[in-house]
Amino acid sequence: MFSFFSFSSASLLIASLIFYSPVYAEISKTLAEAVALTPDPEAGTKIYPLCAACHGENGFGQQQGEYPSIAGQHQRVILKQLLDIQSKKRINPTMYAFSDLETLGGLQGMADIAAYAASLPLNPSPVTGSGKQLQNGETLYLQQCTSCHGERAQGNAELFYPRLSNQHYPYLVRELRWIRDGIRKNSDPAMAQILQNFSNDDINAVADYLSRR
Repeated sequence: MFSFFSFSSASLLIASLIFYSPVYAEISKTLAEAVALTPDPEAGTKIYPLCAACHGENGFGQQQGEYPSIAGQHQRVILKQLLDIQSKKRINPTMYAFSDLETLGGLQGMADIAAYAASLPLNPSPVTGSGKQLQNGETLYLQQCTSCHGERAQGNAELFYPRLSNQHYPYLVRELRWIRDGIRKNSDPAMAQILQNFSNDDINAVADYLSRR
């Protein structure tokens, strides 16, 4: 099994520079501008109804996994995903209208709504898997994923690594498969490479483990 720890920090940086396109660099500049803003979660409450139709008033998403739980996700992560969708770097037609800067009130509005979603309490009861492969899921996660997402799957806001805990199992399965199969193209190239060594059963096991964190 390929080990994440075989990558040094320098190797990850080099890999990132190789795979990131000029389009990504342009979005990164926009992202830097958004991150530099001072967010107002209270102002975000006025915009959040746009999101509540799919993600729920509490931000817990949809149990079938179509829409993720965004409550308690890092503000910087939400910003990056919104900008990636807005620029079509992340393909999500359902979200195009809801990530439009004019609709959200510019970068400031986007920062505000991301801050509000980040302030919501984490989903205490996400949908879980069968529970039959939890040991395998824990082993794979601890060996392959903790360097970026942390031992508690808490993510890393500064590096835009998402929180994976408190997330629905079906959503995790879908997104992990899409990253592995090249359908979702805005993930860290190092993660996509690691997932090449994951079978569907491995992904199911990791997703089930994460949904219970």
